[in-house]
Amino acid sequence: MRKPHPDIWRVEITVPRSAVEACEAAMERFTDAVSWFLEDPAADERDDEARWRLEGFAKTPIDRAQLDAALSLATASIGAVSPRLVVECLADTDWVTANLRDFPPIRVGRFFVHGSHFAGRPPAASFPILIDAGTAFGSGEHATTFGCLSAIDRLLRRRRFNRPLDLGCGSGILAIGLAKANPGTLCAADIDPVSVKVAARNARRNAVGARVRTILSDGYRSRAIARQRPYDLIVANILARPLVAMAPALKAHLATNGIAILSGLLTRQERMVLAAHRAQGLSLLGRYRVDGWTTLVLAASPRARL
Repeated sequence: MRKPHPDIWRVEITVPRSAVEACEAAMERFTDAVSWFLEDPAADERDDEARWRLEGFAKTPIDRAQLDAALSLATASIGAVSPRLVVECLADTDWVTANLRDFPPIRVGRFFVHGSHFAGRPPAASFPILIDAGTAFGSGEHATTFGCLSAIDRLLRRRRFNRPLDLGCGSGILAIGLAKANPGTLCAADIDPVSVKVAARNARRNAVGARVRTILSDGYRSRAIARQRPYDLIVANILARPLVAMAPALKAHLATNGIAILSGLLTRQERMVLAAHRAQGLSLLGRYRVDGWTTLVLAASPRARL
């Protein structure tokens, strides 16, 4: 009998900051997506002794010997010790490239995104999100949404947030995911009136309408957004240049121990976006790369904890 979802292969290494870029480049040759983040969220990203964990995922089996050799070569080129490589198969796991089919259910961490045509039962211990592809962008299959949901899932395994904001909410998928997995209320804002209406409707369909407040706003300019600050979590899945322009506003609306998840940027744009936010005093906690798109996880201060 054919499996409903393809197996996914996961690789993991832990390296010092000096070896992150070289090892990431080596892993990208063997995987479809690579992410990295501080092993200890309380550590200072500028500390050369801090350890960083790199994870890669692939839709096809990984040649362990070749990857191990590539990592050894990469670390040797900078005088670092070759890392211990972990390779495992995650059986029956769905994947972001499932969008090659007609919007099937997508599993992202503990989130299970499906359309109204799905007649099955969500996996046990998952957070189901009912979203139909439509006018407002965001049904879970795009790499940026996948990256954001992955980051949200990881953060919520370590911490709860009292005042989240989803800026550029689109269909409301990220706000709904937050409401499902995190107690309390949150704000979801968008510059597009249609998106605001769609997000509110989708929140009601997912039985979280009472906890998701939808707001029409051009960036952070709405008074309603200003009244609710500071936010301990801001998720902004927009575009690179608006993210750069709004970096000062994000800093002004983010709590001192807050976390920001930024997406909608191409991998070649991440340095520009990261530089704009580092100029505001934010620190990098992690990064997700999927299909040429990047999701950044930033902290309001080097001491912010997950």
